[in-house]
Amino acid sequence: MATLETDFQNKQQRLQNLCREMLSRRRLIIASNRGPVEYHAEPDGSLTAARGSGGMVTALMAAARFLPATWVASAMTEGDRRAAERANGNLLRVPDHEVFVRFVTVPQSVYQRHYYVFCNPLLWFVQHFMWNTPRTPNIGRAVYEAWESGYIPVNEAIAQAIVDEARGQSEPPYVLLQDYHLYLAPAFVRREVPAATILHFTHIPWPGPRYWGLLPEFMRRQIHEDMCACDIVGLQTKADVRNFLHACEAMLTGVDIDYGRCVVRYRGHVTRVHHYPISIDAPGLQQFAASDEVEQYKKKLRPLLGQQQTIVRVDRSEPSKNIVRGLRAWELLLERHPEFRGKVNFIQFLVPSRSELGVYQTYTDEIFELVDSINDHFGDVDWQPIHVFYENNYAQAIAGMYFYDILLVNPILDGMNLVSKEGPLVNKGDGVLILSELAGSSEQLSEFAINVCPTDLEGTVRAMHRALLMPADDRRRRAAALKRLIQEEDISFWLERQFRDLMAIDRTSF
Repeated sequence: MATLETDFQNKQQRLQNLCREMLSRRRLIIASNRGPVEYHAEPDGSLTAARGSGGMVTALMAAARFLPATWVASAMTEGDRRAAERANGNLLRVPDHEVFVRFVTVPQSVYQRHYYVFCNPLLWFVQHFMWNTPRTPNIGRAVYEAWESGYIPVNEAIAQAIVDEARGQSEPPYVLLQDYHLYLAPAFVRREVPAATILHFTHIPWPGPRYWGLLPEFMRRQIHEDMCACDIVGLQTKADVRNFLHACEAMLTGVDIDYGRCVVRYRGHVTRVHHYPISIDAPGLQQFAASDEVEQYKKKLRPLLGQQQTIVRVDRSEPSKNIVRGLRAWELLLERHPEFRGKVNFIQFLVPSRSELGVYQTYTDEIFELVDSINDHFGDVDWQPIHVFYENNYAQAIAGMYFYDILLVNPILDGMNLVSKEGPLVNKGDGVLILSELAGSSEQLSEFAINVCPTDLEGTVRAMHRALLMPADDRRRRAAALKRLIQEEDISFWLERQFRDLMAIDRTSF
């Protein structure tokens, strides 16, 4: 424990020193769709602020303990719009941080086209390989309008706000752009602030060139062209890096790809392509897992578990998480191995997600129909095979992962999947991780997990059976190795690699 604490303190000090050096002369500007704080309008007209949701915000706010930054974000809620209006061009400070927010407001119809037509579901589904391609997508006039009158203007508005923040500074800024909402922003910033050092990090998978072919040629080409205005393109995995390089080679005329060094040369500009597997704030999560709030949920859940083994999964309610196949595998296990009935609990923590999109609501309905069917078939008055908690309750999910004997993480495809890192860190003992080979975290964690193909029902059934019967020493070895790896390669590791690479841009020639 003393060694882990010392390692953590050393990492924190190293990151703090790096941030101090990095920002001694230059500003840091972060830009994303969702900001670090969101405002909600109360009935009396007042505004209340809450921390922005999502893993991206959590990751970047972990860095905000060490460095001042300006954060440019879309005004997503009516409260955000009112806060921006009342700020009258001034920046809004995030409480307890040296982070200042600039909300960008565009007409609601423009933002609707950007977010609800082009980004979600179109880009999200393309990058998660989720289309039923014989039937969807059908790219018609609405998508063209969403590109022309939604995606492009929102990217330009965010980029213009970055440019405005950069003006008047003696040195050009470091710019950290985030995710699939802002693929076109790097080129605009580069034109207006040529000396800016730009890193764009994508939190979701990057497909190869043939799957990008589901988008019209001019759309997919501009996305890759404008991303090549970055100094660094950051992606989650080595596979994503390879896909990006191949896609650039396939789509861009006159491009020069150095596969050995992961470098793209295009129109006189050099872009490095690196993988930075995102992680969690390990010390912060361990502290939260020991909090009174989480302890209360542990007390609430404990009577549900008894002395039985417990399978846990934590997911947003969306098709890419592959929840239905996971439940069907559990159903097959109970059918094939009746000795587990009444002896193993399955707890599903399900977070509502994008319920305004029909495909998400349909998928959620399918989940609950299957849960009811399994419980009706195998359950009785004393035992139910599946318990579902359908709410956005992070503390309760962390409490649930404290108890698991098996953590089932089987997404069809994920950029990273932080549940697979949160679970082993907070688990009480020697729980086994069953992990999809197509989760981004598989590149780091597969050696110590039971790995499954996400479409392989039979393989998932056998993995669950193997995990339930795994010898104690094997469980102990795997759990300890996972915990150690996650602690070593936590969010500080993710940030430090990016910051060092940003600083190296000024010192390295190609």
